[in-house]
Amino acid sequence: MSEAAKDKAARLLKKRGSVSSLGSHEVRSRDNLNKPKESRDSMSTVSYIDEPGHHDDVQRPVVQMENTYQLGPGRRFPVATVNNILKDVLTSYLQEEKYEAELCRQMTKTISEVVKARVKDLMIPRYKIIVLIYIGQLNDQGMRVGSRCIWDPANDTFASYTFKNSSLFALANVYGVYYE
Repeated sequence: MSEAAKDKAARLLKKRGSVSSLGSHEVRSRDNLNKPKESRDSMSTVSYIDEPGHHDDVQRPVVQMENTYQLGPGRRFPVATVNNILKDVLTSYLQEEKYEAELCRQMTKTISEVVKARVKDLMIPRYKIIVLIYIGQLNDQGMRVGSRCIWDPANDTFASYTFKNSSLFALANVYGVYYE
């Protein structure tokens, strides 16, 4: 293996964190001695990228998207169906649960992923789905939630559902934002 190839492999290892197998003269088995030189000096690498967006070695061509000339959604965001999904998921996950801070932290992540997957299964084209779940302890307190964003009232909408049991409350919001 040439010095330039070794230097490039070492640089990639530092950048990305890799597991490599070098077939150079330092690491050679007796089986490889009978093979041609090209196959003896091979390198295989399994890599993962720690930081997304750092692709110095691979330049991909920019994809130019064509205009569709579609100004509005072909199908509206189904608020009633999404409300039913929210009611079903929150009730099934939280009906028998007692409030515990650590458990509720994990439940918000789980419930938001389940809701997002079920809404995406509706296959609503050109809508970005945003799911927010709030879970808190029920102790005679009040809570107000506000949200602000750039909004097109003709196409963008949301669905919301509130759940309560004996020890906790949950608020789920799903925003459907039309993406042109």
